[in-house]
Amino acid sequence: MATAKETFTLERTYTVPLRKESQKAPRWKRTRKTVRALREFLQKHMKAEHIKLSKEINEKLWEHGLRNPPHHLKVTVKKDDKGVVHAELFGAVKKEKPAQKKGKGTKEAKALPPSEPPQEKE
Repeated sequence: MATAKETFTLERTYTVPLRKESQKAPRWKRTRKTVRALREFLQKHMKAEHIKLSKEINEKLWEHGLRNPPHHLKVTVKKDDKGVVHAELFGAVKKEKPAQKKGKGTKEAKALPPSEPPQEKE
């Protein structure tokens, strides 16, 4: 994603129609065609060559498999100073990785207590 130094010059929200483009492809290529159509739409409307799609968008597009892509997709698009466009799913909450604790930096495996052998019934 974007680093702290990058500033976004433009931010927009689009509802991208995908049905017409996906219907032009055979059933076994529909989601691939939908990804290409989304990139082309964002290139045209944001006037940029480099488009980066988020993991959430990719998961949403492929949610129902290869043959059944969504008909519409609502995305939030940000363009940075370098002209790179970052697209995120509208309303998606970012999951932050838990910060590592300061200290040794390595985790040591804790030894498990010895287990008692199973008792036989007499």
